[in-house]
Amino acid sequence: MSKKNIDECVRNSLDSYFRDLRGTEPDGMYEMLVRVVEKPLLDVVMARAEGNQSKAAQWLGLNRNTLRKKLVEHKLLK
Repeated sequence: MSKKNIDECVRNSLDSYFRDLRGTEPDGMYEMLVRVVEKPLLDVVMARAEGNQSKAAQWLGLNRNTLRKKLVEHKLLK
């Protein structure tokens, strides 16, 4: 899947989200979206990195301590 496909998927999901709101104004969208996207992103990257936090942090462009903090926040550390 290319960046374009991911972009299209996000746009389609957001359009669907707004349709589901049926005119109600959203609140706290940014934080909600970060939470919804961040957990599966971390989960998949950690699996692909075979649990190697240093490798996953490098792939994500994060400091390893920041990655670890996010893994704890999302209850992804085993």
